[in-house]
Amino acid sequence: MTMQGKKKIGLLVAVEMDSVFARYGTPGKTERRGGFDVFHYENEQYILYVIHSGIGEIAAAAAAQLLIDRYEVEMIVNFGVVGGLTEEMAQTKTCVVTRVVHYDFDLSGIDPVSPAQYPGFSGIYLPADAALVEKALAVCPELKPVTCASADKFVGNQEDKERLHRLYGADICEMESAAVLLTCLRCEVPCLMIKAVSDGLTGGGEEYYEALQKSAALCLAVTDRIIREL
Repeated sequence: MTMQGKKKIGLLVAVEMDSVFARYGTPGKTERRGGFDVFHYENEQYILYVIHSGIGEIAAAAAAQLLIDRYEVEMIVNFGVVGGLTEEMAQTKTCVVTRVVHYDFDLSGIDPVSPAQYPGFSGIYLPADAALVEKALAVCPELKPVTCASADKFVGNQEDKERLHRLYGADICEMESAAVLLTCLRCEVPCLMIKAVSDGLTGGGEEYYEALQKSAALCLAVTDRIIREL
């Protein structure tokens, strides 16, 4: 808590900043830190630090660390638009991530671990904060709990999507969640990830861009409801 008794929440956004400005309006303060734009919003409940990370896991990890170190946030919320890996996910639209697999991380050639397994973890999945997932589902029961496959690549074709679902039991894929969640786990800062599906099993880049703004607005509306109840 801050001295004013308000929560300090970090909102990490890769692409969908138009939705943030449409919902929250002009920020009370804007600053440039560590190569990132950080937008400050404050109300009677919390101070919200919105950071525009840009696309990809390296930028996302750096942005998450900045929120933790510079702004001392008590939790990080990552919202964004993702690809669906099953026919069901094309119809689901909004979901909450319960675990993430960083599927292109692999130390199995030198260490006794499975592909995608980080040292210090018992398996290949990075666990999201169970208490925050439970709160999110209590506020928005329509959310679907999902497993996210994350790596620094856009997955647009059906064959690759089916492979990720088959190998990892993943429901969605995107490019930032593993970096954000791993950073939060190492810093012992709770992390909540709310996602909206823009392109389905057979969709690719064109479908993603067509659905981006609508899916982002829907995702942020759900995220905002949850933040207000935390």
